[in-house]
Amino acid sequence: MSHPNAIEGLFFDLDGTLLDTSEDFITTANKMLADDHLPAIDGELIRSYVSEGSRKLVQLAYGIEPSDPKLESLRNRLLDEYDDLISNSDREKAAKLYDGMPQLLDALDARAVPWGVVTNKPSAYAEILLQQIGLSNRSRTLICPEHVKQTKPDPEALILACKQTGSNPVNCIYIGDHLRDIDAGRNAGMVTIAALYGFISPEDTPDQWQADYNVTSAEDILPLLEQYKWLLPRRGTDV
Repeated sequence: MSHPNAIEGLFFDLDGTLLDTSEDFITTANKMLADDHLPAIDGELIRSYVSEGSRKLVQLAYGIEPSDPKLESLRNRLLDEYDDLISNSDREKAAKLYDGMPQLLDALDARAVPWGVVTNKPSAYAEILLQQIGLSNRSRTLICPEHVKQTKPDPEALILACKQTGSNPVNCIYIGDHLRDIDAGRNAGMVTIAALYGFISPEDTPDQWQADYNVTSAEDILPLLEQYKWLLPRRGTDV
């Protein structure tokens, strides 16, 4: 009989949590600017705002306001360019797992703990990235906006992930690098881990997100689970 506090599932946000996808966005934005004969934007600035979405990246790259009539056309162009880029598996700086993630995923598989991805990224992009990184057949679930009526911070996507993996939300963990991730996890009744190594913008205040745990490196996650002998960790501790 399994322990009542055993971890039944662990779910990741995608960009900035499971995968470092920043180079794809940096390349895409700066290609657009170059095509328009405009100066490149600093890669670290783009990186810090990836979790804010494509509209925010366009605003940063072109220095425009949310009300600018050019925003939507530029956004659509950015998405087309991004699609073209990530479809090339031989691109120079492809998305990659964060250091420590391969060992964590191996440990989850070895213990038969189901894991998956719950993201606000459209499925067409998410599926390509997981396939390229070799995780499509290992991830037990991939939940994207097309699969639910309400996206994060609503808990619907996480609840669906639990249904697909046969796990109870209160015995699961969700890891993400944005307030909406922590709110979604909390709303689903899960233990939450804030990925402070991810795409944290200058305006973010992760110390106020009230995640159960904060980790500054993906390499900290596996030791945390081992520290608590693969039982649900106690809440409210920083690692």
